[in-house]
Amino acid sequence: MIAVDTNVLVYAHRSEFPQHRAALGALRRLSEGPAAWAIPVFVLGEFIRVATHPRVLSPPSTTSDAIAVLDELLSSPSVRILLPQDRYWELLREAIRESAARGNIVFDAQIVALCREHGVVEILTEDRDFRAFRGIAIKSL
Repeated sequence: MIAVDTNVLVYAHRSEFPQHRAALGALRRLSEGPAAWAIPVFVLGEFIRVATHPRVLSPPSTTSDAIAVLDELLSSPSVRILLPQDRYWELLREAIRESAARGNIVFDAQIVALCREHGVVEILTEDRDFRAFRGIAIKSL
């Protein structure tokens, strides 16, 4: 199973990014395919935050549009939302310590902890910061 990072969702949603077509195609293949794929729960809120932020996107997406994007993705029968389970805190501590995560990298450590808890070893992302974490393969667009 592969997990999808926030930046891929943003690129797929917004046509002004050079990665738009690749991201949209990747999400279509995942959502229409039979193999299970995942969105970490924290990515849902982060997508809405980025997509609607006026300092990040001009013009920003409306909240309704951002929610509609997620509703459509989450209607895929093969998608799973990765939620924290019993080992989450232990795995988050481990990810933070091994990568010396601080600041914005702590968000990535949260994603890594969720992936590890659910046995996900690959993440679709353009964020190179994930290289700081062992056992997580980065799949680029």
